[in-house]
Amino acid sequence: MNSEASEGRDGPTPKSTNISWSAGKVGQEGRERLLGQRGSVLWFTGLSGSGKSTLAADLEARLTARGLHCYVLDGDNLRHGLNADLGFTAEDREENIRRMGHVAALFADAGLITLVTAISPFEKGRQAARKALASGAFLEIHLDVPVGVCQERDPKGLYQKVARGELRGFTGIDAPYEAPTAADLTLDTSHLTIEACSERILALMQARGYLDSQRP
Repeated sequence: MNSEASEGRDGPTPKSTNISWSAGKVGQEGRERLLGQRGSVLWFTGLSGSGKSTLAADLEARLTARGLHCYVLDGDNLRHGLNADLGFTAEDREENIRRMGHVAALFADAGLITLVTAISPFEKGRQAARKALASGAFLEIHLDVPVGVCQERDPKGLYQKVARGELRGFTGIDAPYEAPTAADLTLDTSHLTIEACSERILALMQARGYLDSQRP
């Protein structure tokens, strides 16, 4: 295998050996200086109904208001296109998160603050997404909300489908969710408002140097 094919990039071994990683003349640090921020990934994980998308949207608005460049990579949105070929088997869920992790890494390389919202039930997948980035450029944010609260919210009506027997293999009910063991930040949106959660995330981002182009 061409040693250049995977140099500096974690992930599965490509099927083709006649490839090499093409680096441009402008690197990530140059793009970060231009944008005045640090390319990074904030990975929101938690059960359906825990508030991932709502919190990411609020945080995106706050970051944009500060003149920062960010983008939300929503798990459902990617299933309309890039991941449309994937279902919800354990294998497909792993592949879904693998693809999202590498897209997020590319966005971070472009200098963007990337907000990923996905249940991402397996620790292995979340750790692979972390390893795809430079050290310190990944924040795992666990929305640790009781499943009973998520069932009451049920914004997509999915828990109702589970209760009626119309949906099987649902994370947190009859499919596993491996909670993070060392999340960078754990929040419970059943006790904290979305606004309070965003403020806590912003404080962490400031402390970690995510809001300027200087690497810690």
